[in-house]
Amino acid sequence: MKIPSLSRQQSPPRSESSRLRWLVAFALFFAALLNYLDRNVLGLLAVTIQKELGISNQEYASIINFFLIAYTIANVLSGRIVDKLGVRASLALFVAWWTVANALTGFSRSLFHLCGLRFLLGLGEAGCYTASPKAVAEWFPSSERATAVGIYSSGGAIGATIAPLMVAIVATNFGWRWVFAVTPTLALLWLIFWLWLYKNPASHRHVIGKELNVGEGPAKSCLSEGGCKPAGESERALWGRVLREPLVWLLMFGRLITDPVWYFFQFWLPKYLQNVRGLDQKGVAIMWVIFLAATAGYLLGGFLSGCLVKRGVSPAASRLWVMLSSAFLAPLVGLIPQAPTVAAVILISTVVAYAATAWLTNITSLAVDIVPQRILGTAFGIIACGSALGGFFMNKAVAWLIDHRSYSDCFYAMAIVYPVAICMVWHLRKRVRCD
Repeated sequence: MKIPSLSRQQSPPRSESSRLRWLVAFALFFAALLNYLDRNVLGLLAVTIQKELGISNQEYASIINFFLIAYTIANVLSGRIVDKLGVRASLALFVAWWTVANALTGFSRSLFHLCGLRFLLGLGEAGCYTASPKAVAEWFPSSERATAVGIYSSGGAIGATIAPLMVAIVATNFGWRWVFAVTPTLALLWLIFWLWLYKNPASHRHVIGKELNVGEGPAKSCLSEGGCKPAGESERALWGRVLREPLVWLLMFGRLITDPVWYFFQFWLPKYLQNVRGLDQKGVAIMWVIFLAATAGYLLGGFLSGCLVKRGVSPAASRLWVMLSSAFLAPLVGLIPQAPTVAAVILISTVVAYAATAWLTNITSLAVDIVPQRILGTAFGIIACGSALGGFFMNKAVAWLIDHRSYSDCFYAMAIVYPVAICMVWHLRKRVRCD
């Protein structure tokens, strides 16, 4: 939504020292942290739950895929919900929904229960990543957007970093079911804070001009046809414009082939460390090192592209230069099958996790840079569908490969996707956004 200008007579006094936009970024950070805590615990408990409930690898893949099917559906629907309800109400709704679904998972007694509750979890969790980019578009100038995206995205990585330690402590001492009881209180506190904090920037008393005028520079058309959304455009016409835009499908396909690498690290690498490398439930806590590297990727990836913007590089080009560096590092994942020790596996995984999240920060920022703000939620929902669809197909393929061949083929396949993706999106470095 384009922020209306306010006259000096209409505006309340504003403090020149305001940094309210960074408080918004850290609120998004904690939402993402809760999101990944709730998402990752199942993968960390997979072997334990499979043994207790008698679940096969194919059935475990089905549980994840129920989550990802819902996540795909919710990416489309949540984008429109964000554009309709606004960031404040929609994100509060999403967090409340997925928190309840995750809490109920601790009562699961069968494969059916797990599939249903992970489906409900996916319906809620997708909204975090359609609402957050729009919040960034509303609050941040282009030179700071990648940093803001990196901050909130790192919340997911830190949640994933905390999750192995939390699971090791709670599951070992109280049983796996109690792991799902940890986050509801934190989520309630977050909801109270969020509803107090978030408003449109123009409605805040202490917002400075830099926070109001996020759409700096002349508006230019970024869509292949039709420019920005005309006033009074119908819902059907809006969907038609978004779905006909090649840019949206290109970014969606870019995420479809690269996001599965990050999903593999969350859902399957803990099982690989246990089944192939011989770690136990406590030993899998070493995953925190990998997720800490992912945190660095989110933050440093955003910081580096932000520095390039400040040096005069266009926002889209700055994102793609950082993505190019990720495309050189990520293929190291193909070395994991030959790694001689667990320590070597962890070392390679940290580098690849860094590359994957630096890429994800910047492909997200790229969408924010070049998609019009007023339809960003809708368009980003479509783009994010690529993530969930890629994860869905990856899970089916991984389950088949480890049952019929080995984990090695999974690592070899992941080694090629980032070079392919950078070749697909490199020409977008000259694109700009209209509002």
